Amino acid sequence: MDLKDKAAIVTGGTKGIGYAIAEALVRNGADVLICGRNRTDIQTAAEKLLKLGRVEAVSCDIRNEDHVRAMLEHCSASFGGVDILVNNAGVGYFGRTVEETSSAEFRQTLETNLFGTFYACHHAIPHLKRRGGGYIINISSLAGQNAHPRMAAYNASKFGLNGLSEALMQEVRQDNIKVSYICPGSVNTAFGGDSVDDEKAWQLQPADIAAVVLDLLRMDPRALPSKVEIRPSKPPVK
Repeated sequence: MDLKDKAAIVTGGTKGIGYAIAEALVRNGADVLICGRNRTDIQTAAEKLLKLGRVEAVSCDIRNEDHVRAMLEHCSASFGGVDILVNNAGVGYFGRTVEETSSAEFRQTLETNLFGTFYACHHAIPHLKRRGGGYIINISSLAGQNAHPRMAAYNASKFGLNGLSEALMQEVRQDNIKVSYICPGSVNTAFGGDSVDDEKAWQLQPADIAAVVLDLLRMDPRALPSKVEIRPSKPPVK
């Protein structure tokens, strides 16, 4: 896919992996809409990205289906359609057993990581079909296939996201819509209360995930890497 003038949406695009993906897309000629919930983060990210190309930034809680529908319509009105959807927005509560996890935390995790992605895919597909096809890329996690104690809510959301992605891929491939999901291991971001520091330089960087996104988009139309696993090459020896 030639990214020049293609219209892309990156949810959770204000920082971390999402921002890196948005930046890579803009640098390669795409028109990009980013969304997030924190207005300050949205403004800060948009100001930086606007120096690189055409960017729209909107406030959107992807747990709210009406917000998601409006976001897609905003992209279509601003850029003439939707060609690429990157579902990156997510939350995670770690270090808590099922007993310690509140029902509100569990619900928020599933509604953000799984329901929000469903809403975006559901409402994006008609837009993509109108453009003759496109690409949906879901940012999952190795935690979507490897269960760990004290992160059951996150595991459940990502296991569900992987199943959604695989089923959707088979549903829309004949409409020239590709669907891939990326499962990163440890990425050095502030996600889930983590810290960004030199001691974690062994971890993946957001730019590594952005590079995978670009590689997928540039793949020949006949080829579909439906699932990509990426992990740090040399984690600390335990």
